[in-house]
Amino acid sequence: MGQQVHQHTLPNGLVLLAERMDHVRSVAVNFLIPAGSAFDPDGQFGIATVLAEMLTRGAGDRDSRELSLALDNLGVDRSESAGIVNMRLGGSALARNLLPLLDIYADIILKPRLPEEELEPVQALSIQDIESLEDSPQGKVMVELHRRYYPAPLNKDRRGRSEDIEGLTIDAVRAHYQKFVRPNKAIIAVAGNIEWEALKARIEKLFGGWEPGNVPDVVPQPHQPKSEHLFKDSAQTQIAFAYPSVPIGHSDYFAARAAEGVLSGGMSARLFTEVREKRGLCYSVGVRHESFRDRGSMIGYAGTGPDRAQETLDVTLSELRKLKAGVTDDEIDRVKAGLKSSLIMAEESTGARASSIAGDWYFLGRVRSFDEIQGAIDALTPAAVMAHLERHPVRDVALVTLGKNPLTISA
Repeated sequence: MGQQVHQHTLPNGLVLLAERMDHVRSVAVNFLIPAGSAFDPDGQFGIATVLAEMLTRGAGDRDSRELSLALDNLGVDRSESAGIVNMRLGGSALARNLLPLLDIYADIILKPRLPEEELEPVQALSIQDIESLEDSPQGKVMVELHRRYYPAPLNKDRRGRSEDIEGLTIDAVRAHYQKFVRPNKAIIAVAGNIEWEALKARIEKLFGGWEPGNVPDVVPQPHQPKSEHLFKDSAQTQIAFAYPSVPIGHSDYFAARAAEGVLSGGMSARLFTEVREKRGLCYSVGVRHESFRDRGSMIGYAGTGPDRAQETLDVTLSELRKLKAGVTDDEIDRVKAGLKSSLIMAEESTGARASSIAGDWYFLGRVRSFDEIQGAIDALTPAAVMAHLERHPVRDVALVTLGKNPLTISA
């Protein structure tokens, strides 16, 4: 039997997606709610992350410990986090535990206790997360790059600011929950060995009465990306850069992913070979494609010593620009093999599939079939990648460095 993806929209706007996977005995549930850090109000940066943690500190008739025990008794491997736009909650378990798992998550999302006594420990954890960036220079430079490259509010870091988190009150957290945790624009994605009609009936029963709200859209503000050097008296220089690409819904998306793979797809990729192996310039180098609904970017990183930092940047950017001169059949074949491997592994993982179908609906308003994705991968050729790079060359590079000495981008 082929791929089985179902979709149903409740009257309150909540979208239910489900993919039946006959070959597994597990199930994964992914809740995608537009309540991410982009919606954090001024003076409350980090409240989305605090709320995501607070939601599981007691719900319905269960206090925090009882809720954790109920999930553990079902064998749920769970997670909750706030991204830039969306808050994600969910978990995976044996398929026979799907309905009781949904019952618990209905309490978490619709009836969270948000207890005042839990706020202080959640604040402490959030502040520790922020402070840990000082011990992770790579993480810090990437956060600083995002702040300068993307427009507000897409440039917010999910961790927020310590002073804002310290000033949060339980009333503020509860008000944020009331405003943003709403069904319209929210998605529930389920993947695994499921029965569609039973699943749909339970979702309608549990979430049909969830009242919609006035959920705002993310509206990027006018912005000009900027480069900056951040001084740090350290033995290493952290290099982060970004330049425009295409978003996931663009016809060139897979060509952009192929370009990423040629540059940074493993130990035989160009950046690893040319920058690290041949010249020994740095211990880490790579690029990755990143997408929002309306824009895509290539994000790059390198870490090296101060005496080799400028050369590392020069050689890395040279390799990026050189890509437009041509890629080989062997390189494209390697990239296609990697993309297909990822597709096959995702096909075998309920968690990956639940996340993927939720992401497809969020970005595209539909769920792509395996055949569609495989067809796009099969269509990749050196000529297609070259045509993409002609239309979208390396340009308008924003550079953020962290270390002793500033670097410059050569023409």
